[in-house]
Amino acid sequence: MTRIGFLSFGNWSNVQGSLTRTGGDAILQGIDLAVAAEEVGVDGAFYRVHHFAKNYSSPYPMLAAAAARTSRIELGTGVIDMRYENPLAMAENAAATDLISGGRLQLGISRGSPETSIAGYEVFGHVPGAAEGVRADETDADMARRHTAAFREAITGVGLAPGNPQMVGTAGLLPVTPQSPGLAQRIWWGAGTRATAVWAAEQGMNLMSSTLLTEDTGVPFDELQAEQIRLFRDAWADAAHAHEPRVSVSRSVIPLIDDETEYYFGLHAQAEQRDQVGILDGARSRFGRQYIGTPDRLAEELSRDQAVQAADTLLITVPNQLGVEFNARILEAIMRDVAPALRAPVESLA
Repeated sequence: MTRIGFLSFGNWSNVQGSLTRTGGDAILQGIDLAVAAEEVGVDGAFYRVHHFAKNYSSPYPMLAAAAARTSRIELGTGVIDMRYENPLAMAENAAATDLISGGRLQLGISRGSPETSIAGYEVFGHVPGAAEGVRADETDADMARRHTAAFREAITGVGLAPGNPQMVGTAGLLPVTPQSPGLAQRIWWGAGTRATAVWAAEQGMNLMSSTLLTEDTGVPFDELQAEQIRLFRDAWADAAHAHEPRVSVSRSVIPLIDDETEYYFGLHAQAEQRDQVGILDGARSRFGRQYIGTPDRLAEELSRDQAVQAADTLLITVPNQLGVEFNARILEAIMRDVAPALRAPVESLA
């Protein structure tokens, strides 16, 4: 594990205790947290995208603003639901954002997760099986992968639209603009199973694995996720892609460092922290445990998390409604007191 980032869901609600009361608060605070996180040495600022919910929904303006105010930190999504996306418009937005960042965009995409609306992507104009030349029995997952393929093709600069000879002197195919070199290698697929991780590797996309898997074999979550990562890396090697892949995992990590963190999370630390198994979107799923405790305890426990050790990037989910200052403080503690143990060679932790 070499990089640590934060992952914000951008939750907002006008309730007692929330410091993030509106969508505007969530966006502006998301930008400010990226700036603060860079200052304390965090490597990445990632944002979850959900539609028809009190979360981030249109990430590019926020990513571009954060890019303009930072210089080093990676900026990304975790993840964009490709069922909702116009692939070519997305290609333009992503490339422009990446150029503003100087090549720091790490774009996480996927089929999407259970959502608050019923088939909300159809309201956006994307109906499975309805596009010209598409099978009538296309599923929403198929549609997401179709959109993904079109998006990935567009960011390579391939010609797509016939030129107007009166305007450009040729009838040849024109690419979408702008183009951002290198962006194609910084696309991540959010995989919820071992099989989708293998598919992502075959496609040449990096792997983004969350705090849950929509399958369960009875083994602890970190072991199942580590198996997913191993299968991904094996499939990547078999595909003989020219570049090295990236792998991220997400964890809920709260260091107890002062009265405020004890107030909000101290009782949670006293309870048994273990995996949860349940039904999500019709599938038996395994949810990873929370990590709450003193920094030395977190360093020891995370250093023995098999998936954290197998990944190159750890994304810390933050309680964003507690505000920028609170989250910057816990991220600083993680970078200072927890990260050194996670970056140490595994054999030294025995």
